[in-house]
Amino acid sequence: MAVSDASLQTWCETLLRGRAASPDMSLNDYLGAIPRLESLADLPAGTPVLVRGDVDAKPGATIGEGDIRLRSMVESLKYGIGKGWKQIVFGHIGREPEKSLDKVAKRLGELLGCDVPLVDNWYDDATGEVSDSLTGQIATAAPGSVIVLQNTRKYEIERVLWKAKETDLPQLAPRLAKFANQLAEKIAKVYVNEAFSAGSLDASSVVAPASMERVALGRYAAGEFDGPMQRCLKADLAVFSGIKIDKLDDMEAMIARGTIKQIFASGSLAMAIRKAIGQLDGAPISLGAAEDPANSGAPWYIPPARVEQAKAIVADGREKGITFTVPCDSVIEDGSTKDELSPRDQQLDIGPKSIKHFSEAVGTFIENAGKGAVAFHNGVFGVFEDPRFEAGTKAWIPELKRMKQGGVEVYVGGGEGGKALEKYGEPDWVTHCFTAGGTVLNALGSEPVPYLVALHAAART
Repeated sequence: MAVSDASLQTWCETLLRGRAASPDMSLNDYLGAIPRLESLADLPAGTPVLVRGDVDAKPGATIGEGDIRLRSMVESLKYGIGKGWKQIVFGHIGREPEKSLDKVAKRLGELLGCDVPLVDNWYDDATGEVSDSLTGQIATAAPGSVIVLQNTRKYEIERVLWKAKETDLPQLAPRLAKFANQLAEKIAKVYVNEAFSAGSLDASSVVAPASMERVALGRYAAGEFDGPMQRCLKADLAVFSGIKIDKLDDMEAMIARGTIKQIFASGSLAMAIRKAIGQLDGAPISLGAAEDPANSGAPWYIPPARVEQAKAIVADGREKGITFTVPCDSVIEDGSTKDELSPRDQQLDIGPKSIKHFSEAVGTFIENAGKGAVAFHNGVFGVFEDPRFEAGTKAWIPELKRMKQGGVEVYVGGGEGGKALEKYGEPDWVTHCFTAGGTVLNALGSEPVPYLVALHAAART
């Protein structure tokens, strides 16, 4: 099913517009239209199947070390092996083009119990063509074979939509259309997405499905969306933390669903909320260096527009009976603690008063919410990689265990929150920890998950 330049341009416009393209579409609207792996059961043995894999992993010395994303793919890949499909797995590792998937291919082979070769130089950026040698290798591969293609981000085509604007699409569409058509002509006409964490605008995730005759969502990804994610959509408590101020958009979207009763905030996002509360209550506070326009290029800078957004969120939340719990002291660059920041101070962690305040608020939530409440946690409370600024995060992780022991379902959004759980806690301290932070926030927040938009569009056509 060849895709034209014009239709691919329209396809990409939908992706770039995000929520604005289909403002009334919910997560479950997208999911409901996307076929699952079992829909491909009729494919005969020997059928090539292109698998967008969750291969961004750093396998350790033995199975179980650094390979959780690879292990998440095993069930789908074994299903394909059992059907006799020739599965061609592709995806990225890190953001650097020079990184290799050699260790990933080796570990996949160990997990699957078979040889999994890695194919290098499978695409030519200059000509826009998939190599004939790869096509030949697929043709001669035995039914049930699994092949891994080298890091997709090695090629510029994979990355051209990252910073693209709609005005760029007339120029980009022909290249992307050729890429999609080459995949279908020379690799496979059937596509499975089993890359739950791959939420970026990578061409392998969002363009490849455009030329496919059939698409499906892998078992693990479908299970995450159909199971734990559905519980998070009904969260009573949400913990938003970290450096990204745009998480305010996701907070706003979660509040709009009408189930949230309490919000904990830390990091840059909390600074905006704290400033907003101070303005609403007539007790203005300083955000220190975070509100200095001289730092506008820094990721932790909080522009005035975000404070105004935070004020609207708090005002709306209070009308709905939502409690906002924010820090009351901060740890700054030199490791000291301050209740109020001076204009040059940068907040890098919450202080001891905030730790106590948060713990007390957790106790109140457990007492009031009761058994069966749902809590969603995302991010970390400070620059926890530095021992000087880890106290807040280190003290918070046991609070997740405390909530679970109190009968609350506790979900961690992956990413840095997952790393903190691994560092300071145990897996059974929470109900479920996702393998991806950004994808989960997209799904729960203000923007749709890009690869679900693509799979939905492919399924419709």
